[in-house]
Amino acid sequence: MIATLARRAKRAAEATNERRVLVFAGDRDRGIDAAYTAIEAVLGEHADGVSVVSTREGFRFEEYRPRGADGLLGRTRDVVVLDCHEQFVPNALGRCVGAVDGGGLLVLVAPALDAWQETRDRFDESLAVPPYGLDDVTGRFRERLVDTLRTHPGIALVSLGDGPDGSAAVERDALSAGPVDSTGSGTVSQTPTVPPDPVFPDAAYEACLTADQARAVRAFEPLSTPGNAVVVEADRGRGKSSAAGIAAGELALAGADVLVTAPGIRNAAEVFTRSREVIGRGIERDGDDVERFENAAEATRGLDAPGGGRVRYLSPAAASELPESPDVVIVDEAAALPVRLLEGLLDAPSIAFCTTVHGYEGSGRGFAVRFRERLLASRFAVRDVRLDEPIRYARDDPIEAWASHALLLDARPAVAEAVAGTAAEDARYRALAPGDLLADETLLGEAFGLLVAAHYRTEPNDLARLLDAPNLLARALVADDRVVAIALLAREGGLDATTRERMYEGKRIRGNMVPDLLTSQLRDEAAAEPRGIRIVRIATHGALRDKGFGSRLLAEIHAEFGIRSTESGVDYFSVGYGATPRLLRFWRRADYRTVHLSTSRNDASGEHSAVMLRPAGEAGDSLLGRHAIAFRDRERDGLSDAHRAVDADVVRGALRACSAPVPIDLTEAEWRSVVGASFGPGMYDSAPGAFRDIALAALIEADEAGDTALDDREERLLVRKVLQGRPAESVADDLGFVSTAACMRALGDAYVPLVERYGTAVAFAERERFTSE
Repeated sequence: MIATLARRAKRAAEATNERRVLVFAGDRDRGIDAAYTAIEAVLGEHADGVSVVSTREGFRFEEYRPRGADGLLGRTRDVVVLDCHEQFVPNALGRCVGAVDGGGLLVLVAPALDAWQETRDRFDESLAVPPYGLDDVTGRFRERLVDTLRTHPGIALVSLGDGPDGSAAVERDALSAGPVDSTGSGTVSQTPTVPPDPVFPDAAYEACLTADQARAVRAFEPLSTPGNAVVVEADRGRGKSSAAGIAAGELALAGADVLVTAPGIRNAAEVFTRSREVIGRGIERDGDDVERFENAAEATRGLDAPGGGRVRYLSPAAASELPESPDVVIVDEAAALPVRLLEGLLDAPSIAFCTTVHGYEGSGRGFAVRFRERLLASRFAVRDVRLDEPIRYARDDPIEAWASHALLLDARPAVAEAVAGTAAEDARYRALAPGDLLADETLLGEAFGLLVAAHYRTEPNDLARLLDAPNLLARALVADDRVVAIALLAREGGLDATTRERMYEGKRIRGNMVPDLLTSQLRDEAAAEPRGIRIVRIATHGALRDKGFGSRLLAEIHAEFGIRSTESGVDYFSVGYGATPRLLRFWRRADYRTVHLSTSRNDASGEHSAVMLRPAGEAGDSLLGRHAIAFRDRERDGLSDAHRAVDADVVRGALRACSAPVPIDLTEAEWRSVVGASFGPGMYDSAPGAFRDIALAALIEADEAGDTALDDREERLLVRKVLQGRPAESVADDLGFVSTAACMRALGDAYVPLVERYGTAVAFAERERFTSE
């Protein structure tokens, strides 16, 4: 029966160039046996195009662990088997679906469907963050998934009994998913053709599989001339990365240095595969040349083309510095990268951004909302191209629609017209309980769509966390039942003494980011005892940004949870994020105060991470008090060491949000040096420590309203020269002074009002020597 069903599924998939899903639900061993039977029925004994994702080992096919299913990215397989027992990872499901080729099968080996939502596995253990246990994790994500398996076309369900002799029954056979066109090959694609007067050779277009892909390759041609940019948007599986790879290879053959970046090297694998094909075609067919090229290309991080061109990969953080001055930059999966990092790439001569509109690496909507305006306002002539025609399967593939629904890859906020004109004060604050989200697909889609649009990487795992994790809460502002702002919150802390001791000794405790940082890294064993609420993400609808919705939502959250006497009350609120001047200002105005700035940049975001606290009671006051002082003292020395390269405006924002005042306790000699450099002929180098203390105090105590003693350039001068200890020559260049001498004179002038603010009787007496007539 299973072999017959598998052959029918394969014939239906091949007839339409679509994909089909077989679900074997029940006993695990019987499910794996059924998967083998299905594979042999459709591919025979020696199947090469099969991958298995499972916690078990020993399959005779290509194997991946559930947490390692990223290895399937860029792969195409005839059959992919996902073992959902023991560790069902939603991200792995997305990877598996994406790896199945048109005419292929996805086989799910799952627990009995009626019992699956009650099953707890190793993925659930990752959601059971202390002080919660595994029994606190729910199964709503699987409940919803099972419902989609039972309702979407293109999916067959087989129920397997327990044990080797259990019965098997076809619960659902929905393998026929729709009409087939007259050719029997699914939706008909337009044939790609060579455009008139191409810059790239005809072979570049002959390598394309659809007319859409050929149009995309054509759009890359202007990148050979500085001042051009192209944006390529597509849903997954449309061939945008392949088009980028073809273009990159042709540009390199023409002598260009092409820098490719993506969230990870694996994301750029298809770009390099196609570039390698193109460059290999351009190499003289001398055996030694070909061998050298293939050996050099093995790492896929660098391809040298004849004539001096090349295609090379760098991580986003490294690429943003544009090392070795590339001629062209190609950003794949651009929607998965933060806007600030993308902005750093706009100094390239020519640039291309390839984005996935609906996908688990990021959302093209977020890219469009948050970066498109900046790109259009830049010096580039921008050309847009969209790919709609799937490369590997038919346009109407039912499994693409199922995966998009099941994993909410197509989640989007409410349409702008439905929320336009809403005022923050008119919106209603409400809890988004997981049960409410599960019962209302529109509410779930709008809420998750806002989270997707707000963050550079939101994954299917995040959907499972939203529905099932006991430590996570969602709060929203709604207008006419439309979600206009949302915050994802995590309960942290409240840990017992034994757990706190283990954390202090180096044991990582899941789901407690801020307590873990304060305890294990900053050496405060008591930090995990107070109860906190961490703002994991906060998002406002794109049509309503900068209209006070984020501040209103935070105010409601503070009011709800900031009552320590209630069961839901907490001792403090916290947030951790990639620090930018704008975000530091937003959180400071919400009364959050800095306690940490990471010493290294995040590889994906390219930012130094800031952690901030807002007390909600005595325990929170105590926690912030001691860590604000520790942060202040670390920065006094760290800014000339680990933080020497941090952006001056990030330093200013982080210090301004520090709540620990700086005690100024200078010796008489130090005050004479400071006054001498400010009002007379003295020099900064005579007492750098004294200048550092005053600079730190001035930046921390800068007036909230912006009415400070110093202007922006003077504050940057204090950061770069005094606190970070950069050479005067580079500081002068960076801040636009006409000379090093002018820069140092400006530094002395900046201390004039600071002497007035912090000076002692000794300082004022010394000042009189230079100011009295």
